[in-house]
Amino acid sequence: MLDYISMGDLQNLAKQLFRLFSVVIVLIGLIFIWLLTYRSSKKAKEVLVIDEQKEENVWKTKDALSEIDNMPDVVKKGYYLIAETSKYMGPNAENFEDRYSGNNLACSNCHLQKGAQAGSGSWVGILERFPQFGGRGNKIGTIEDRINGCMERSMNGKMLPVDSDQMKAIVAYMNWLSEDVPDNRKAEFKGYPKIKIPAVAVDLEKGSQVYQKECIICHGENGAGVLNAVDGKSYTYPPLWGPDSYNDGAGMNRVITSAEFIKSNMPYLQATWDNPKLTDEEAYHVAGYINSFSRPHKLNTENDYPDKKLKPVSTPYGPWVDDFSPEQHKYGPFPPIMDFYKEEYGITKTK
Repeated sequence: MLDYISMGDLQNLAKQLFRLFSVVIVLIGLIFIWLLTYRSSKKAKEVLVIDEQKEENVWKTKDALSEIDNMPDVVKKGYYLIAETSKYMGPNAENFEDRYSGNNLACSNCHLQKGAQAGSGSWVGILERFPQFGGRGNKIGTIEDRINGCMERSMNGKMLPVDSDQMKAIVAYMNWLSEDVPDNRKAEFKGYPKIKIPAVAVDLEKGSQVYQKECIICHGENGAGVLNAVDGKSYTYPPLWGPDSYNDGAGMNRVITSAEFIKSNMPYLQATWDNPKLTDEEAYHVAGYINSFSRPHKLNTENDYPDKKLKPVSTPYGPWVDDFSPEQHKYGPFPPIMDFYKEEYGITKTK
């Protein structure tokens, strides 16, 4: 007797085979998706590891405060001298003989991030740039000479003995900041980035408007700054004019120099040298406004720049070897003065 498969049985078998085939296809699809996910995840992890390794290999400026416990003692002393200058070698120093600074500013009020911030007269890599020629003294000067220039002018005080513990400590701190700086990063820490100098004189009204908008919150209506809440003597934000500020022989009292600093660093924590907030014109006018107010007087400035041809055009005190007015030397316009020195003496001036 012959068996036979009915049409209904064939249909049922076909349905079962189709279901089985569908399950197999789904399983294959899931395996394929898992493999793709696994490979993508593995690749992402590999990229992350590579990125982390690259990040670890990127040189960064030192964070002095976080590393202070690991500093050599002489470096640590240098750190405190520049961070709390008034307390350790200024008017508030315990010993009278240690009172070299004449105001209550700290070195780090201008050399930001304790000397590590690019565009703020950083000390990163500075030692290898000295000795260097300086027009103010018309001689090759050492790093100690440069520090003492700041002590006499920005700090409105007196020179540190070259062989003093204070001088040695400050230089040691600068050297510590400069360790292992890669060659391709050194240029950004030199001085202040240049600005395009406007062809007009400082407009004090425009400068006042910039000050009111961008500066007053930290430096106050009268430029007196903000005292440190802990000691009430040093400054969290320094005075920009008045008896406790830099004196009139300081480089910051020159409009162009001041404008370069302001453009690269102000408002504080909002601007950097490569991402400024103010325009060149705003920095220029507010620099002139700040320097229009009274400040301590530096004696014997007539002896600065023995070769008067080398005096920066925005130096606001004479004598000069040109016929431009004191007003123009203080507030500009400066391009005509620069053109004169180029034509008369073949000297290209940038400030």
